[in-house]
Amino acid sequence: MENIIKLNQQHLAEISTKITTPSYDRSTIKTGIVHVGIGGFHRAHEAFYTDQLLHDKSQSEWGICGVALLDFDTKIYNTLQDQNSLYTLIIKELDGSFTKQIIGSIVEVLFAPENPLKVIEKMASPEVKIISLTITEGGYNYNEATGEFNFENPLIQHDLATPNAPKTIFGYLTQALQLRKENGLKGVTIQSCDNIQGNGHMTEKMLLSYVQVAAPTLVSWIDEHVSFPNAMVDRITPATSPLDIEKLKETSGIDDGWPVVCEPFKQWVIEDNFVAGRPNWETVGAQFVKDVVPYEKMKLSLLNAGHSVLGILGALYGYSTIDEAANDADISSFLRIYMGNEVTPTLGDLEGVNLKNYKFSLIQRFGNVYIKDQIERICSESSAKIPIFILPTVYAQLANHRTIQHAAFIIAAFAIYSVGVNEHGAQLMIKDAMEIVLTEKAILARNNPVLFLEITAIFGDLKSSKTFVDAYSKAYQNIVTNGIEKSVKDINSTVLNKI
Repeated sequence: MENIIKLNQQHLAEISTKITTPSYDRSTIKTGIVHVGIGGFHRAHEAFYTDQLLHDKSQSEWGICGVALLDFDTKIYNTLQDQNSLYTLIIKELDGSFTKQIIGSIVEVLFAPENPLKVIEKMASPEVKIISLTITEGGYNYNEATGEFNFENPLIQHDLATPNAPKTIFGYLTQALQLRKENGLKGVTIQSCDNIQGNGHMTEKMLLSYVQVAAPTLVSWIDEHVSFPNAMVDRITPATSPLDIEKLKETSGIDDGWPVVCEPFKQWVIEDNFVAGRPNWETVGAQFVKDVVPYEKMKLSLLNAGHSVLGILGALYGYSTIDEAANDADISSFLRIYMGNEVTPTLGDLEGVNLKNYKFSLIQRFGNVYIKDQIERICSESSAKIPIFILPTVYAQLANHRTIQHAAFIIAAFAIYSVGVNEHGAQLMIKDAMEIVLTEKAILARNNPVLFLEITAIFGDLKSSKTFVDAYSKAYQNIVTNGIEKSVKDINSTVLNKI
């Protein structure tokens, strides 16, 4: 093995002889963006776009300060801190080749639990014009059944009682915006990069709900000085494995404690609503539009829902990665039918989008054997994902008296998955904020499948639909009686139209 070089700013010139590195002078970059949630997706997406942008000297005010919000984020914070916020992006091409480059757009990192005030002050800094977020679907703290902010969350209770030492994004934003107001500063854009339809609207609604209780005099200032653009984000980014780290050392001689791996495809469609200015991301491939809704609806109900379909079915089959499930002929057929017969009729007219090509590209992307996205990762927090990715399709189909057969099958499979054991007897790792409730209801559902639908925080009043309950109950009994593989074959055989 060749000499190993530790990734940091000091060694960047030497590393540049091996792989692509930033050609801009990172010491001249100002921090115009504070990003909360510096996991793999942000580093493969917004930070990647911004890295490309910073090669344009006129854009040097748009460096990123990454914030690790949770105690859980200690490792990523320490790793990035040790590497001067540098990391390697490894793009796994469909032909098996790897494209590698060092990303330099994150110019500083902060660990919120260690110094909350420092994070608040950074968000309130005059040079910061955008606060962006990847806090996952569950981070928005809303009750799916009511659509309202969840004030019963103990962390929210903590933030209300201890505003200067917050633990949630809402506590931090409230304190930062209050400080901006007190200092007579201009407003700021809060930009969600999470997989939620209307993510800007959701961020605004949840933040204002919190502020109305925590700092009611701040509401009118936010209304006037803060914008919340919607956006659709897309790039499959599996968790980095120890093998990825070792392979980077072997092939490039670079010691990176936490590189990021992703697929070649990327997409970012953004509502052009930035109250304090914005980077020229459109020059590096982002798309600014007046209305994001058609794009995000397409992506959430096809790509994200497709991931959940592959994850849940794949887990029951005994697969461990998404590509294994996607390359199973019966599961792939199931997904094609679901997308073609149940999702497509809900999407309406998508100007400038070849929907058939998009769906075919998804099957190809899911099946990329070099990505190895873990099914366990995709299935994590399904209680927050299913109401966003799958149930809107169900409600739209029911309203128009169209088929929900495959969607009902997915929910039945999810109920069986939530017991925590697949039909081969292997344990399934349920990583979900609602794990206890899911397991309890899933066990009860063995005697009466409809009891699983009583989790109103996920399913709302879906159990009141006889059409859905009948299809769901039939699917549940088929899976229990015949096994998941035969049941998938059987339901596919009843439908001819695919994509």
